[in-house]
Amino acid sequence: MEYRKTSPSHRGFPPLKRTLQVGKLVAAVAVLLVLGALTLLAGAAAYFQLERSLPSMQSLRDYRPSIVSTMYAADGTVIGELAAERRYVRPLEEFPRHVILAFLAAEDANFYEHKGLDFGSIVRAMIKNIEAGGIVQGGSTITQQVVKTLLLSPERTWVRKLKEAILAYRIDRSMTKEEILYLYLNQIYLGAGAYGVEAAARTYFGVGAHDLSLAQAALLAGLPKAPSRYSPFHNLEKALERQHYVLDRMVEVGFLSQEEALRARQEPLHLLESLEGTTYPLNSFTEEVRRLMEQKYGARMLYREGLSIHTTLDVHAQHLAERAVLEGLRELDKRHGYRGPHGHVEDSQTADFSQALAKKYASPNPGDVVEAVVISCEAQERRCRVDLGAKRTAVLNLKTAPWAAGYFASRRHLFSKGDLVWVRVEAQGSDTTPWVVSLEQEPQAEGALLAINPHTGRVLCMVGGKDFSKSQFNRATQAYRQPGSAFKPIIYATALEKGYTEASVLIDSPIVKEDPSLVGSWKPANYDNAFWGPITLRDALIHSRNVVAIKLLESVGIQEVHEMARRLGIRSPLTPTLSLALGASGVSLWELVSAYSAFAAQGLRVEPYMVEAVYDRNGRLLEKHQVRQERALSPQTAYILTDILQGVIREGTGRSVRSINRPASGKTGTTNELKDAWFVGYTPDLLTGVWVGHDDHRLSLGPKETGGKAAAPIWLSFMREYLRGSPVENFPVPENIVFAKIPKKSVESPAEGGRETFAAFVEGTQPKGPQDTTTLTGSSTESAAETTSGSFFKSDLFWGND
Repeated sequence: MEYRKTSPSHRGFPPLKRTLQVGKLVAAVAVLLVLGALTLLAGAAAYFQLERSLPSMQSLRDYRPSIVSTMYAADGTVIGELAAERRYVRPLEEFPRHVILAFLAAEDANFYEHKGLDFGSIVRAMIKNIEAGGIVQGGSTITQQVVKTLLLSPERTWVRKLKEAILAYRIDRSMTKEEILYLYLNQIYLGAGAYGVEAAARTYFGVGAHDLSLAQAALLAGLPKAPSRYSPFHNLEKALERQHYVLDRMVEVGFLSQEEALRARQEPLHLLESLEGTTYPLNSFTEEVRRLMEQKYGARMLYREGLSIHTTLDVHAQHLAERAVLEGLRELDKRHGYRGPHGHVEDSQTADFSQALAKKYASPNPGDVVEAVVISCEAQERRCRVDLGAKRTAVLNLKTAPWAAGYFASRRHLFSKGDLVWVRVEAQGSDTTPWVVSLEQEPQAEGALLAINPHTGRVLCMVGGKDFSKSQFNRATQAYRQPGSAFKPIIYATALEKGYTEASVLIDSPIVKEDPSLVGSWKPANYDNAFWGPITLRDALIHSRNVVAIKLLESVGIQEVHEMARRLGIRSPLTPTLSLALGASGVSLWELVSAYSAFAAQGLRVEPYMVEAVYDRNGRLLEKHQVRQERALSPQTAYILTDILQGVIREGTGRSVRSINRPASGKTGTTNELKDAWFVGYTPDLLTGVWVGHDDHRLSLGPKETGGKAAAPIWLSFMREYLRGSPVENFPVPENIVFAKIPKKSVESPAEGGRETFAAFVEGTQPKGPQDTTTLTGSSTESAAETTSGSFFKSDLFWGND
């Protein structure tokens, strides 16, 4: 029997080729499934990784953006804004409908239809980006822009765009459209430092968002795409093109009719001229408050948390004080002659410089001091033509500047063409008549002024220098200069507290003191280099007799005067030597004014203050100033000192301010070699201190520039103008004060007798007769020759001139 293998095909199995094909198909499917699964897993992992990196949306629900801190004057006027980002958050209902529609048309017309993403816009943007090989265009909705500005970094990558899309979708599901719009309109950057529509409205038009016209709203709505490119301050033509686009879009999407859009195009914008119109003039007062607030609350809270800072500033007083200081320094400068032009421009530069002047001084008014370029001069007529810029030609008549005669006396040519000079506008010109100006020059000396209410300490105004834009150094609070004789009332207050009276007789005679810090003996002198002999305490202070002050200090004790100064608010270190009597220890104007507040307020000293109250962004009170008075002197001592200091103004070293024509007390101060000039004075409700000097303490103010001549006129100018129209008041007299006649001296004839004046006394201490006086000779070394002599060697040291 023969056996053969049976073919599988004979048993009903398919052919081998077909089997292989099925296997490949199965394998392929398996691979695809595996790849799909891996892709899904990778995608899921990537998604979960991406989701873990997504920021929390809680910050949107707790929206707390950086907003402006605002500084207010005493009358509620805004005087300053402090911010990292200029933003004012407003509820959605405060934005007019046409403002909202303008932004919707420009940025996201389908805002109320989509779910956070506008896929049609995304597809169009993707095509553009693929064609460009990078991200050049976005299809961002308003919701996506909120995500981008509040939740994500600004880089332009596909990963960030994906995150943005996910978050936009989630936000749209978790927040209402109104909530999203509220975030957008308050957060979006619109150029020129303005964040949000409210800030932009103020920045570009000087109005609030609720007052924006349709034309203004359309211009603002065109800014988010490129704030710098479409800035109306830098490129008005481009800004208007963008405005027209927004108006056309509003018509296209049905928000406006064609007629309404046409009228909006023709509406005037009332655009501010520049960013300067949105800022507030800075000065020493606002800067000092800013510094104090930053020190107390920290930079983040001050610049980001929208504090409301209510200050004590009287805007009118600040204006008068700044003018008084500058004009007083100008007069001081003129007393020492003209120094000549402060610069020169060549012919090739004249046209450009003239344009710069026109921009710097857009509309000078009579009284303004401006820079000018000399065009030509007529030496015989002593007259020049100068260019003020903007095709304004002025006539400068040098005959009206006798203070500059010394400079021109030996000059054949008054000025050269192109010289730069300072001039004051006297009269504005027209197309047919030239302007009229007078010669000026920038003062070299500096000055400071501080005015307070002596009963509360409220600072009405503060001037820290002649030009805050050039120097922010505050000479009212940061400069420590020798006060000269302005310190003497502290010594006299100590003496009055220890039993001296206005009638106490002191001896104005030479003294010699050994001082190891000097080469030879110390021989202090009076300003007039004369000695008046016996003199009452009242006259000694009124006429600021130096030697008497030294003897009085020695009598009452240096330590006692130190303690009195501390009670009066002097915190600076004080020298433990007799030179303290002549104001040899540096103090600030702030300290000295604080000390004088006790004299003006019946012995109760107050610390000056500048901030009344501070509120947070929600209106919660953070601080409120409480007036704190400290008893430094008895009411009687304070009044007696006030009575003497009235004599300083009526007949003493402060006679230059007698024209204030109302009860006032004050004291002059001048330091060694005329380097510092002071005047501190007060009426019943206003206390003002003035300092004049150079920042370089080595420089002198010039011959005869005493406190009465250099500082007192500034005080008078401010006080007279500020008190104009206010009732004349007398200083209140405390109980147990009586008045009696005592002898007096005059500066014209100090040796002449027979004159009398009324003086104030604590009841029971008034003199009963001509012999009822206390005489102080001092414990110094004196010689008979020095006692009768009225002069000293030229090497004699001398402090506290007046």
